[in-house]
Amino acid sequence: MEVLEKQREFFASQKTKDVAFRKKTLQRLQKEITLREDAIAEAIYKDFKKPKFETLAAETQFVLAELRTTIKKIKYWASPERKSASLLNWPSSDWIYKEPYGAVLVIAPWNYPFQLAFAPLISAIAAGNTVVLKPSEATPHTSAITAEIINTVFEPEHATVIEGGVEVSQRLLNEQWDYIFFTGSSRVGQIVYESAAKHLTPVTLELGGKNPTIIDETAAINLAAKRIVWGKFLNAGQTCIATDYILVHTNVKAKLIEALKQHITKCYGENIQESSDYARTVNAEHYNNLKTMLEGQEILFGGECNDKDNYLAPTLVNEPSLDSKLMHGEIFGPILPIIAYETEADIRKHILNYGKPLATYVFSKRKKFQEKILNSYSFGGGAINDTVIQITNKNLPFGGVGASGIGAYHGRLSFDMFSHQKAIIKKANWFDAPLRYPPYNLPMQLVKKIKHLF
Repeated sequence: MEVLEKQREFFASQKTKDVAFRKKTLQRLQKEITLREDAIAEAIYKDFKKPKFETLAAETQFVLAELRTTIKKIKYWASPERKSASLLNWPSSDWIYKEPYGAVLVIAPWNYPFQLAFAPLISAIAAGNTVVLKPSEATPHTSAITAEIINTVFEPEHATVIEGGVEVSQRLLNEQWDYIFFTGSSRVGQIVYESAAKHLTPVTLELGGKNPTIIDETAAINLAAKRIVWGKFLNAGQTCIATDYILVHTNVKAKLIEALKQHITKCYGENIQESSDYARTVNAEHYNNLKTMLEGQEILFGGECNDKDNYLAPTLVNEPSLDSKLMHGEIFGPILPIIAYETEADIRKHILNYGKPLATYVFSKRKKFQEKILNSYSFGGGAINDTVIQITNKNLPFGGVGASGIGAYHGRLSFDMFSHQKAIIKKANWFDAPLRYPPYNLPMQLVKKIKHLF
């Protein structure tokens, strides 16, 4: 592939290893995104009617915050990091050098099409790599403005956008990259991982999962409902860390359902389809799949849809069967199953049925219960008495575990993820211990005590 060959040549020129060059490039990107922020919001709205508030908060301002932090910290992050030396190597100084991998492929999803394209690109560039970005074909307007921004700021040998569908992704994955960053479904993640394995290419896979929200009988139900409604129906439920289903103690289930209904109406009004604060399902294929999930289900609230607009109302479903299509995999839409539990064994049965999710949320006033859930189950991240907010802190790692993903990023972690950590020992010449060289005359009992020096 010609573009990859040119990027390899550009990387070999050593220009990307100049931290000042990286910083100036990111400053140009920051300026361009700031100038085009309204146009970006309009593009995303054209793709699936995403409210401008959600676009600014979760897309453009998120990216600009990442840029500000990276520009401010890049010199510090890129500097060699001093580490404590081993007595065995005395006298020496020990260091970690941050080395870029080289040519990076970023494959972005459609649900947060701007944020999840630019956040990894920013970190890859900051770490000194070149980037080929493949945006999602499901959001063509956002893809187009993404390409315009990248083409304005970067020379193609440094960073470029390649648009297209599945066949383009397959062609890109057939190439040998130095690092691949993918955000999307677990199914496609497996394909990416298999392609990377052919060349032993390191990867970060940000996938998804069936994220539970657990509500016990001590929870502040009204507040819990308010926070769940916000986190679940943000972006019309198309958020990888949104609640996928609720496990609620049977004693407070009825109260929770009423509270959820009230807060949905309070957020989006009586006529939700007319609300300017509620997005749409991204395309007809995904929309029809969601409608199929509702077949045969007991709908407690919502369920209204409009085929012409890919509109599906926020929908509450009562006690779906575990073998139903709704509970088979990640929903990724505005459908919220509600399941009652009586014992902690019931919780365990449901959570372990779905493997390791990307997120888990617990609403409870009992600290012992909170800690028991956190320590009993493996998941990417989560929150106590709230949902989704763990993604907002750049000091916390964001990533999955098991089938929900490989690797974690955000803030400095993103820079380190796109950097090979090169271990270096700088040894002094003024002293050289003779004991390590043959012939080995050191008593074996003394050798066994050397372990204390590691």
